[in-house]
Amino acid sequence: MGADCCGSTPVFEGLSPDYRRRLWAVIAINASMFLVEMGAGAFAGSQALQADALDFLDDTLTYGISLAVIGSALRVRSWAAFAKALSLTVMGLWVLGATAYHVLILGVPRAEVMGVVGFLALAANVASVLLLAKYKDGDANIRSVWLCSRNDAIGNVAVMGAALAVWVTATKWPDLIVAAVMAALFLTSSAKILNQALAELRSGQTADASLLGHHH
Repeated sequence: MGADCCGSTPVFEGLSPDYRRRLWAVIAINASMFLVEMGAGAFAGSQALQADALDFLDDTLTYGISLAVIGSALRVRSWAAFAKALSLTVMGLWVLGATAYHVLILGVPRAEVMGVVGFLALAANVASVLLLAKYKDGDANIRSVWLCSRNDAIGNVAVMGAALAVWVTATKWPDLIVAAVMAALFLTSSAKILNQALAELRSGQTADASLLGHHH
């Protein structure tokens, strides 16, 4: 990983019509899957599906922010990434809280609905990952887009695994465990994006200070 910071290679900032087109396609895919999964999650009584639906909503919003700040000053892009990281943190905590709440309320989720929708969501996310793979290494803004897509694909495989385990065991525990794991994934990705955004903000301030020094 260390080889990608050689200094001579400029960091990709999203300034490409091809990248914008791909991002629009991914936004459309995510918005559609949020609606499908939220409805299916409520119908199936699945906390893991609803956690995944929230992830799709968060991605739709964050990709929209990413698209809006492409070409802006580094500081604006870094702050956008910062905001996205905070939204991931809030979501992770919400999923953890909701999962804890569901542990206290009985009811086994419907495994067959979880499985089918989990598969649909996985297909949507694999499509997103393939669309964005070419641009996975960029500034914090671009990187956050890639990390969100990758997390989603991991989350969907987990939801499908949970569906199978719920079906085999006839208990809600696999669903709740997957929801908790996804919450942890949100929180770790949030920390990565925050670190990169903060580093970029610091480097931006250093650059500003040196420019001021030159003017004096």
